[in-house]
Amino acid sequence: MGRVPIADKLFTEGPEGPRLLAGRDRETGKLVFPMPAGAEGRRYEQVALSPKGRLWSYTVQRFPPKPPFQGEQDPAKFKPYAVGYVEIPGEIIVETRLDTESFNGLKVGLPMELTIVPFRQTPEGDEVMTYAFKPTT
Repeated sequence: MGRVPIADKLFTEGPEGPRLLAGRDRETGKLVFPMPAGAEGRRYEQVALSPKGRLWSYTVQRFPPKPPFQGEQDPAKFKPYAVGYVEIPGEIIVETRLDTESFNGLKVGLPMELTIVPFRQTPEGDEVMTYAFKPTT
């Protein structure tokens, strides 16, 4: 039983901590996230984004999303979570889960940092990992 990413080439984990993987358009320099794949991906060079940002906008998901959501679908077992956009200064704004149970502590402009969190388990028992941003202290 191990850890597997929710998608390939979405993030990396190294000695300096986790980083999201974006793509920089080779012609325009514009950043996109996630890094495009396939034929379109050849237009981009992979870039590791800064792990720090500021909360740009947010909301709380209080009921299970409709399919194709792959998390808990049973309303009795579903645990509300926050989602939002985090601005990584000078780089990009990314949509993300927010790793906090203190929804009242969220506010626009709050300093955030990238983390890797469990999303669900596979039938084989592996933990599927995804990225999130959490408030910094």
